[in-house]
Amino acid sequence: MSQHKLDSSIKVPVPVRMGNGAMVKSTGKGTIIVQTKKGTKYINDVLLVLDLNESLLSVAQMVRNGYSLVFENNYCTIMDPEKKEIANVPMENKSFALKWDSAAEGAHAIHSNDTWLWHRRYGHFNMRALCELHKKNMVRDFPSISLSNDLCEPCKLGKQHRLPFPKEEVWRASEKLQLKLISDRGKEYTSTEFDLFCEDEGIEHQLTVGYTPQQNGVSERKNRTVMEMARCMLMEKNLPKKFWAEAVRTIVYLLNRLLTKVVQDKTPVEAWFGRKPSAKHLRVFGSICYAHIPAQKRSKLDAKADRGIFLGYDSQAKGYQIFNLDTEKIMISRDVEFNEDASWNWDEEKVEKRNYVLVSNPNDVVSDEPSNEDDEEANNDNHTPPFTPMQPNDDSGESSNSQNATGPREAQQHKEVKLVHCPSEYQLADILTKALPKGRFEFLRLKLGMMAKSLKEEC
Repeated sequence: MSQHKLDSSIKVPVPVRMGNGAMVKSTGKGTIIVQTKKGTKYINDVLLVLDLNESLLSVAQMVRNGYSLVFENNYCTIMDPEKKEIANVPMENKSFALKWDSAAEGAHAIHSNDTWLWHRRYGHFNMRALCELHKKNMVRDFPSISLSNDLCEPCKLGKQHRLPFPKEEVWRASEKLQLKLISDRGKEYTSTEFDLFCEDEGIEHQLTVGYTPQQNGVSERKNRTVMEMARCMLMEKNLPKKFWAEAVRTIVYLLNRLLTKVVQDKTPVEAWFGRKPSAKHLRVFGSICYAHIPAQKRSKLDAKADRGIFLGYDSQAKGYQIFNLDTEKIMISRDVEFNEDASWNWDEEKVEKRNYVLVSNPNDVVSDEPSNEDDEEANNDNHTPPFTPMQPNDDSGESSNSQNATGPREAQQHKEVKLVHCPSEYQLADILTKALPKGRFEFLRLKLGMMAKSLKEEC
């Protein structure tokens, strides 16, 4: 690594212990790009030691970043996190000498590569929170990332918000299945049958004052987080709004694998199941992908893969949910190749590579990192739930109901939106707003990818 190309913004004088016990000091660190037989690979957090004549690759660091190494028959076989072989190195003089071609001489800033890719894979989650996720080792197979002064355009478009109002103390559960239900005074929540259900299941039920969602701040804030992240994912890949349910389900899946203030230094998955979740299977929502077609479903000269759009992770099988562009149906597959930088052009019906837009303006008012916004409670006197279509048009207090009432009709006349019938069984928001029979509840729970099977089974 050339010293003059070291990224000075990440210099770290880290001491390094050599095999003979001697200590040397590094003058900085960066990312090396190498060409393997399986394509370009990035080696992150490479330390620059001026006193060394040879470059050394740590086995422990490779394993920590998801790589696998097998030492057998005087050879070392190296596989990447996708379990694809990238090198088979013979032993020479009791060591294994790699001879990769360097794709670029020098060190590179790490945030130009992995940081924004993982930000997108995690549904445009808060960047500082993702750094904490890695720092506290809360997820397996998650590489080191760094903060950046750049701003994410989908986050700017999808997360515009007002300045926060003063917080109030909120109730939090202290153990598993300690449940408190806070609902409005809708008739579906005030029936005798629903009160008996809550009593039988050990659920404390409280009611808010009518038309006062601020009294249910935790749930309203979580709804807002889910909708903001889903909006960012749809905008990034220019996906039609008919995929909103898949986006919401994917965000719920990701939030269960991200840090939260409710449990300390753990993800919800680890707190519930007792094991760290893995990140190596995560991909950017809405990416173009290619699912393998089994031999039983094709002839010898047929295509061996279906082209589709990645729409999330299946809740009942270890596979990806893919929207087949030919049949316009959702299929599930585990044998999938992804092009995370590509998306579908719905007007021209072709694959196109969309540039991921970063705005270099750290002084901008709008940021995708609003001081832990993705895990705060909303106690906002003017906060409106994300599912409510009517909102005030300014701070003067004058309502824009008449304008909003005609907006959808005018949009349809100008062919800006398309109105389609949504079958009642796919109205997933019912699980958040209505008291449902058990069978209906279980159906919607599976659609949204929620973890708990049922209160009685988990008890």
